[in-house]
Amino acid sequence: MDHQSPPEHTPIFQRIKDHLLAQIAAGQWKEGDVIPSEQALVKQFGVSRMTVNRAVRELTTEQVLTRRQGSGTYVAQQKYQATLLEIKSIADEIRTRGHVHRSSLQQLERSKASELLAKQFGLAGGHPLFHSVIVHFENGVPIQVEDRWVNPLCAPAYMEQDFSAVTPNEYLMKAAPLQGATYSIEALAAPRDIAEMLAIDTRAPCLVLRRQTRSGGQIASIATMWHPGHRYQFAGSFA
Repeated sequence: MDHQSPPEHTPIFQRIKDHLLAQIAAGQWKEGDVIPSEQALVKQFGVSRMTVNRAVRELTTEQVLTRRQGSGTYVAQQKYQATLLEIKSIADEIRTRGHVHRSSLQQLERSKASELLAKQFGLAGGHPLFHSVIVHFENGVPIQVEDRWVNPLCAPAYMEQDFSAVTPNEYLMKAAPLQGATYSIEALAAPRDIAEMLAIDTRAPCLVLRRQTRSGGQIASIATMWHPGHRYQFAGSFA
């Protein structure tokens, strides 16, 4: 157990939970690692099987652990969160969790707007747009493919940015201050190119966030962000 003893009034099952959480936080057990059996924990803590079972059961309900029938209990794969109530840079979301963000630029180009895109931006057909595709990583794990179209009238220097040092969101919040946004979320199977960038199986389920932002009375950007469903979730709360 930890060198620091927990307060005496802390329930025993909670002490076991805290111990297991501390082991995971310290990296003693990583995602996918099997934890000691309930019988081993009973012996380690000198408590009843029921007490250990409650601690493990609650951590399973909280998605910290996952049980596999006939195999054991494992550290669950973490689901990274993004809030829906604020438009934040994914790099900020990751750093807030104390994790490391990096990105990989897959595509950066000037292109003529298709009829559909031109209509979505409220521009004439064939109007030039900037287009970027970036993979974002959290602690080395790919968690988002950001496919973004940008209105040059709102962000003329978009193509000159170093997207290994700044995210599109961070640049756009300065170049085209947010006036409003609309978004939608749906579950889709990953097409081959997205699956390859996210290192998942083709047709694996993804959470797809589509977001349109406005600035200065114009549509500034339209982004489609793909997240592997088993690694990501959206969350929010109201006061």
